[in-house]
Amino acid sequence: MHRSGFVNIIGNPNVGKSTLMNALTGERLSVVTAKAQTTRHRIMGIISGDDFQIVFSDTPGIIKPKYKMQESMMDFVRIAFTDADVIVYVTDIVETPEKNAEYIDKISAMDVPVFVIINKIDLTTPEKLDELSDLWKEMLPLATVIPASAKEKFNIDTISAAIRSVLPEGPAYYPKDEMTDKPERFFASEILRGKIFENYEKEIPYCTEVVIESFKESDKLIHIHTLIFVERDTQKAILIGKKGAALKKTATEARKEMERFFDKKIFLETFVKVRKDWRNDENYLKNLGYI
Repeated sequence: MHRSGFVNIIGNPNVGKSTLMNALTGERLSVVTAKAQTTRHRIMGIISGDDFQIVFSDTPGIIKPKYKMQESMMDFVRIAFTDADVIVYVTDIVETPEKNAEYIDKISAMDVPVFVIINKIDLTTPEKLDELSDLWKEMLPLATVIPASAKEKFNIDTISAAIRSVLPEGPAYYPKDEMTDKPERFFASEILRGKIFENYEKEIPYCTEVVIESFKESDKLIHIHTLIFVERDTQKAILIGKKGAALKKTATEARKEMERFFDKKIFLETFVKVRKDWRNDENYLKNLGYI
């Protein structure tokens, strides 16, 4: 008997959804930074065995949209409710079940297995964890509540085994050697965008979009030409930095991580351009894959 299914990971920003996804798949497919709202797209990670295939989806954190881009991000979340065979709702040791009551009501009404993962338990006490677990069991009595630390990889095997046990019978949806539905150039852009989130403060990471203009691969080298879009000239100046130092640092860090990810030498070119109000430009958002 072969089991397969779409396991959609949902939750608020900064609770560790992407870290959990990476831990479950064994690959760094989702950008992880300390800042909220790092994930913008729905990213699939696929793990397969002889008798199973799990298609994980990491989704953007639940927010109240301020831009068309954020509206599109929330569309990814809404779609994740409609095509899930299993829901994994990620919370942490600070968040309470009352947050996002609308989504909790949606989850409780769903006719699929639900797992509530209380993440970051390495940052709390057993007593507080027991209290929080009881609150979630009361809020979602049909869900399975599992404490975990995605960063420390605690209980990851338990979560994976529990998910496999509830998968429906079905065929493999993707070839067994595939790890994701995204092309390589997508991960190149995500790695650079992740470094921007790590190295810049305030509005800079959130007003920035990375576009891969070209991705040319040979046996030993990948030549990547990128455009980094911002909304204002002042943002461009901050991103580049004095004599280009800030951008050079970010690009160097991104290149090194790309070399680890692709296991090849990378020649990375980065250029910064201004595109005013791109986060509200519907046609441009379509080109970027948000709509």
